[in-house]
Amino acid sequence: MAFWNKLFGKRQNNKSEKKKEKINQDETKHIVEKYITGLKNAYFQNNGQEEWESFEQVIHGAKKEDINKLKRIYPDIPNTFINLLEYVDGTYWRKYAKEEITFFILGSDMHEYPYYLLSSKEIIENQNQAKEYYSDYIERKYDEVEIDDKIIDKAESIKWLHFSDCMNNGGTSQLFIDFSPSEKGIKGQVVRFLHDPDEFKVIADSFEEYLNILVKKGFDFINEDTME
Repeated sequence: MAFWNKLFGKRQNNKSEKKKEKINQDETKHIVEKYITGLKNAYFQNNGQEEWESFEQVIHGAKKEDINKLKRIYPDIPNTFINLLEYVDGTYWRKYAKEEITFFILGSDMHEYPYYLLSSKEIIENQNQAKEYYSDYIERKYDEVEIDDKIIDKAESIKWLHFSDCMNNGGTSQLFIDFSPSEKGIKGQVVRFLHDPDEFKVIADSFEEYLNILVKKGFDFINEDTME
């Protein structure tokens, strides 16, 4: 009897876990759908209807094989970010069929400053970029560079997903999902790099929170200036 109770209990637990996973997936899809709807409205309200409609006509989501590669490289990659890539696989000089697009889709804590989304392939290619470019910063070798204490100080242990470059081709600012935080940080926090003056700051505890912040700010990175 104990055996059957144990087996039945295990099956119940598996069903419960699958149900919980489905609820979580539904929730993350809702977050992205809400974000895309709000972004579309922001474009329409700022005379960007034509740009949005052209954008929607050509884009497609990331290929399943590229999504799977990302999951292997970043086992903790948030479902919300996957959902966003499944909607559009990059907006930064991204070629869809015969058309190449550049399209602002993200923002940050920088007031009214727009960002592009990198494609799944670009993210895979850039997987070691933070370690290669920013090791000295991460290890606090420059006193004048501000580094959030939620960020680890060991470059060899860093695990960042570079998902976005700013309108200045990433020269002014880049965004990362951090899977290797310090003891004060949270795995999955969003880090914003700013150049001149150089700074690394945690701007959200998760990618979900990051998107919600942009929604609450009213997509301020889409305005008359960015539509010019």
